[in-house]
Amino acid sequence: MDFGSVWAATEDCQRLGLTKSIGVSNFSCKKLADILTLAKILPAVNQVEFNPLWNQKKLREYCKANGVLLIGYSPLGASGTLWASSRVVENEVLKEIAEAKGKIVAQICLKWAFEEGVGVIVKSFNVERMKQNLEILDWSLSEEECKRIGDLPQSRGCTGESFVSENRQSRSFGMGKFDYIFILKNSLES
Repeated sequence: MDFGSVWAATEDCQRLGLTKSIGVSNFSCKKLADILTLAKILPAVNQVEFNPLWNQKKLREYCKANGVLLIGYSPLGASGTLWASSRVVENEVLKEIAEAKGKIVAQICLKWAFEEGVGVIVKSFNVERMKQNLEILDWSLSEEECKRIGDLPQSRGCTGESFVSENRQSRSFGMGKFDYIFILKNSLES
């Protein structure tokens, strides 16, 4: 894919007033660096998987140093998705911190992301959970609690395998009105 041409067209959309801001999704440091070298308008955001078990520290630091806001999806580990996992909400360290604070694991995850300066995308249709998501602003995690979270073993939740066909090229998913096609060139890291 010619990211340069795509980015130039995206910048044109913003200049024409078709969008207020432009950004990228799932860009590694390398891909982001490539865009930054030719961008006339910097990406406002880079949306990536982000949670205590995949904290993207290097990417987070790179984005911050370059004025790009990191936005995290799957802050609780993506239960209910194709790559579903409950490994975040069942993590013992996070459970211990939640119990000590009188909170739930979801609130610990969201508060940690907030304190790390990462915007998060939360998804809930449950009114009680929506309220709980907002109840993270009147308390803090201690330095020790942040260190314990930061020291958790890291592994990506979404490996991309569910988006790749048996011949390792692509897979199409019918999604109602839309048909999403995901293409894997060499690897998710390239």
